[in-house]
Amino acid sequence: MPPRSCLPPSRPPSGGRRLRRALALLACLVAPAVAAQLPPYVIEDGGIAAPLAAPGDAARGRALLAARDPANCILCHAAPGVRFAGDLAPPLDGVGARLTPAQLRLRLVDSSRINPATIMPAYYRTEGLTEVAAAWRGRTVLTAAQIEDLVVYLSTLR
Repeated sequence: MPPRSCLPPSRPPSGGRRLRRALALLACLVAPAVAAQLPPYVIEDGGIAAPLAAPGDAARGRALLAARDPANCILCHAAPGVRFAGDLAPPLDGVGARLTPAQLRLRLVDSSRINPATIMPAYYRTEGLTEVAAAWRGRTVLTAAQIEDLVVYLSTLR
């Protein structure tokens, strides 16, 4: 729920005031997400060792991986138990045996740190991106908690 100061008045405004009020309401709703700073993380030894948020949940991670939005992992990756998955990127079956949680975390945060030519989106980066829609500028595709959910789930795929 937006702050009370962001709610429209009980009597609808008329003329140009209606547009100004709508824009003000939109700014109140969007501003907290845009203004949030990403917590710092350290890349070392090919990964991000420290979790970005509280420990993740494997069930939420699996649901997120299989969903078409926001992560859309199965557009490119085949995954165990998921029908109609992509084949542009490596299959995720066994990824937990091949990569550590730190390595998985870095690939989700910004896989271009490992392979600059990757087509995989930077799910937790806001700097240095081009052609980003105005509504998404300053926002990450996934939250820190969603990254951790995916890391925990992917780590179970052995």
